[in-house]
Amino acid sequence: MGLFNSANGKHAKAAFAARLLASAALPVVAGTFALGVAPALAQEATRSFNIPAQPLDTALNVFGRQSGLQVSLAASTSRGVTARPVSGSLTPQQALSQLLSGTGIPFRISNGTAIVGEAGGSAAVGGGGVAADGSIVLDTITIEGQGIGQGGVAETVIGPQQLERINPTDLGDVFREQPGVQVGSSLPASQKVYVNGIEETNLAVSIDGSRQNNKVFHHNATNVIDPALLRAVAVDAGVAPADAGPGALAGSIAYETKNAHDLLLDGKSIGALVSSTYNFNSNTVTTGLAAYGVHNGLEILGYLNFGKGDNFTAGNGNEVDGTGTDLISGLGKIAYEFESGDRFELSHDRVLDDAERPFRANAGAVVTGKNEPDTRNYRLERQNTVFTYTDTTPEGWWDPKIVLAYSATDVTVPVFLRDGSSYEDTGMTSSLNGKAENKFAFDIGSVTAGLDFYSDKAKLHDPYEPGTEKARNIGLYAQARLEPWEKTRLSFGARADHQRFTGVDDSDFDNSGLSANISGEYDLTDYLTAKAGFSHVSAGVPLAENFIMNPGWQYGDEGPEPVTANNYFLGLEAKHEGFTVEGSVFRTSINNARMALWNYTANIQAPFPGALPALRSREVESQGFEIGAGYDWLTGYVKVKYAHIDVDIDGKPADSDSGNYLATPVGNIITLVAAHTFADWGLTVGGDVEIAPKYQVYDAYEIVNLFAEYKPEQMPNFTFRAEVQNLFDEEYSSRATYGQEFPNVTPLYEPGRSFLLSAKATF
Repeated sequence: MGLFNSANGKHAKAAFAARLLASAALPVVAGTFALGVAPALAQEATRSFNIPAQPLDTALNVFGRQSGLQVSLAASTSRGVTARPVSGSLTPQQALSQLLSGTGIPFRISNGTAIVGEAGGSAAVGGGGVAADGSIVLDTITIEGQGIGQGGVAETVIGPQQLERINPTDLGDVFREQPGVQVGSSLPASQKVYVNGIEETNLAVSIDGSRQNNKVFHHNATNVIDPALLRAVAVDAGVAPADAGPGALAGSIAYETKNAHDLLLDGKSIGALVSSTYNFNSNTVTTGLAAYGVHNGLEILGYLNFGKGDNFTAGNGNEVDGTGTDLISGLGKIAYEFESGDRFELSHDRVLDDAERPFRANAGAVVTGKNEPDTRNYRLERQNTVFTYTDTTPEGWWDPKIVLAYSATDVTVPVFLRDGSSYEDTGMTSSLNGKAENKFAFDIGSVTAGLDFYSDKAKLHDPYEPGTEKARNIGLYAQARLEPWEKTRLSFGARADHQRFTGVDDSDFDNSGLSANISGEYDLTDYLTAKAGFSHVSAGVPLAENFIMNPGWQYGDEGPEPVTANNYFLGLEAKHEGFTVEGSVFRTSINNARMALWNYTANIQAPFPGALPALRSREVESQGFEIGAGYDWLTGYVKVKYAHIDVDIDGKPADSDSGNYLATPVGNIITLVAAHTFADWGLTVGGDVEIAPKYQVYDAYEIVNLFAEYKPEQMPNFTFRAEVQNLFDEEYSSRATYGQEFPNVTPLYEPGRSFLLSAKATF
């Protein structure tokens, strides 16, 4: 009997709910007395700003991200103007005044928008635009790259406004407007993210700065994240900076969760949120509850999210077994900033997915000839705890940051034996990690230098064949982000890592490696920018998947080979009066990608004579291009992107089985996104289209999603939303979903036509 139906499972779930409630509620309880009711008077809260001197339009993008405001900037105002540096704990008014000091450019802040220069009016809800007078409206965090100072030439940032507009229910929704980022599976419990076709286990993935080491079971997701808790996501495709962390073979993904400032209404120092979404396809109800506040340097946040529902129906009209929703997630944060500028923050987030799933949770069904049930219970729990210290008032070359974190994921499933009996297996990965760094500011930019470490463990709790692998790493790194000449922005850096890998037999192997990156942007004209980047990455030895560990593995005299990668990127971007046209080409080559097996069988050829299962490796290559165009106006936008991605493993086209923990076939993906706000009515309408033409053996599909969001003037604290997903009831599996190539596999279908109604109230 599965965990969900067992007494032990019910007790475990109740215990988890209690721990989660305590995690989310503790900051609220701890801060209630300090906040009080009386001090909760309308006042303009201070924020931490750190903006180096740089061109005005780029500086205002950073200001928008750090202040939480939208920014409207007259195009003629920004040309040839360099903004002053800003640092410290300031109100947005003070920070913008400091940033524009000496320029003579006027500004005002009104209704959540900073209006700079000649621009009049306010920014539209849900996106940037270009007003009739030529003013450029910049999002709080734009979808496009924020420039060298914020990451790299191939960076994509999905910010608060875009996440709010998408209203994601899983990671597939979070990335559905990005053709270069694919998410396989229709279940959060088995969704995996692929950037340019490369699986996320080959990227440096972090949540609130904490390294994630979650390669537990190939039938499960790598990082289960409730998007309701997300503030922003940043993806560096291919070329990643040295301070993104170790293991950035094919780039990095950084998830950032919400904080109190994100949720507070203007002028408030304490608040609460209630949200609910109903999905008619699966009768799923998702409810969010949050309380938060700031006062005299103290910040607190408690956020809980509950989801419960039935199996969904696919586009073919059939119910898909094992697709019900049974999810609990929560986030708790508490921070305090002293008058000296020293800021300490402690955050904890946790998510539990506990339900019946297909026997192999990443496939609808697999015909194997074995006596297996159609479904079994999967209990997946991920947690992440992060302590962060920063100085919000840096002086000169003193701008430190210290992070200490612990992350863990465990998966428990029943294992069925031939005699009909069963037992439970639990795989658990964990990472104790951290870093200490300092940013050195110069007139032409900054250099970030520091030390980071991790102690990762992958352990299988099995009564017959337990196994554990470990990896410990210490790294030194430096990354420069400079504007040495007018119209030129450079980023370059390096890191040196030393790793000790420990096998299941307690054998130890040491290896060291050097990584380097360089990228840059050059403004060919006022409207056209060229971009290029290269990185070489040495990532040590990755841990094997928990559920394939074999206590009889041998590693030879030399042990596993360290994994390395080379990444290349070239691009052009043109912007003029609201129009954007862009194009890029990329290539990623990964060498000695570890693909350990429990053991070799007759139909699997060893990579070389006498090869050991623990040492099996692959060569992976992804290459392709992406082009896009768009137009922004004051109250809306339309954007189209097309990505072509080819992935080879050992010189042959990849498939979803050989690509486990490595890569997935992608082919061609086209996305179209549009939205428009009718400001007088408080109504925003929009939608997106994903088109995947036929590629090799993979079927074509076209998906249309539409939404309408209403914010009534009479009830400014309420938001109502209606949307339809998969409008034309297409029967399909997303391109990155496992098993579409194999006749004995029924892949996991995506939901058919789904109507969703949502309501949110903030106080």
